[in-house]
Amino acid sequence: MSQQAPSADVATAPPDADAGANLRSRTGLVDYLKDPSFWANWAVVVALVVLVLIFGTLSDVFLTPGNIDAILVASAILIVLTVGQTYVIVTAGIDLSLGSVVTFASVVLGWAFGNRWGIGAAVLAGLLAGLAAGLLNGVIIAKGKITDFIVTLGMLSVASGAALVLSDGRPVQVQDPLLLDLAAGAAGPLRYMVLLAVVVAVLAHVLLFHTRFGTHLLATGGSAEVARAMGINVARIKIAAYTISGLLGGLAGVMLTARVGAAEPVAATALLLSSVAAVVLGGVSLFGGRGTVVGPVVGAVLLTALVNGLTLLGVSQFYQPIAVGSVVILSALLTRWQT
Repeated sequence: MSQQAPSADVATAPPDADAGANLRSRTGLVDYLKDPSFWANWAVVVALVVLVLIFGTLSDVFLTPGNIDAILVASAILIVLTVGQTYVIVTAGIDLSLGSVVTFASVVLGWAFGNRWGIGAAVLAGLLAGLAAGLLNGVIIAKGKITDFIVTLGMLSVASGAALVLSDGRPVQVQDPLLLDLAAGAAGPLRYMVLLAVVVAVLAHVLLFHTRFGTHLLATGGSAEVARAMGINVARIKIAAYTISGLLGGLAGVMLTARVGAAEPVAATALLLSSVAAVVLGGVSLFGGRGTVVGPVVGAVLLTALVNGLTLLGVSQFYQPIAVGSVVILSALLTRWQT
């Protein structure tokens, strides 16, 4: 049988051209995967995917809608705190008082509610308590020229003590339809707590990357001296960062009160450590000047999912902090190769 000759107007490639292109593509992909900066920049996402695959395989409950909902609700408070911590760390600072500010704001809410202020006024009092603590941190750090570690460590003790004094060391019951709805209500598939955390994260992203204030915040963290030379009021920027952190700590206190149904005068130390861990996991530089909001939010979900998965597998709570700490240390090591 005779074969028809190829038409003259059809371009023909060398027989091994496609193979060479595919080889170069595969080689480029391998080189990309070998690059430590790839794993550093995407560590939190890769870790979350791996975690979901492992726990989804080992537990029949982990990927059920009910458990996913529980993870998201549990991570909502941590997400709000993590966003506040991100704003501080972006300026090359750290807020060690956040856990105690959460407790203090919650107790102020409970105290106001117990004195019949009404739930609206009580929630506002809790938010203002957090804002005041953050503002005080910022003013002392920026104007007093005292290191953030010392100031926020002192505020940790002050806020914890004030919460104990105000509550007389006893939990204050806060039962109100508004807070109950915040804790248990939902809009479609998402709980109000989760939606609130998403709104906070989106607003924080816009503020950090699409406003002049965000640019000044990043510049201050990159080099305070250079920022001053550019005409940026570094002191004001730092005060604003700590104030935002305190306000979000107050909001987290309101959310925690709604979820628990009471104002507990016990410092939320675990939330403080987890907020710093989530920021590190999310790829925010602890030296300032470089930040993201999405990464820390994913980091907060990752830490919550990790604890949830270990609990479902029956791992003792004594071992869970070891797992969380190991993940954070590994992430911190990966940040050396961030680009």
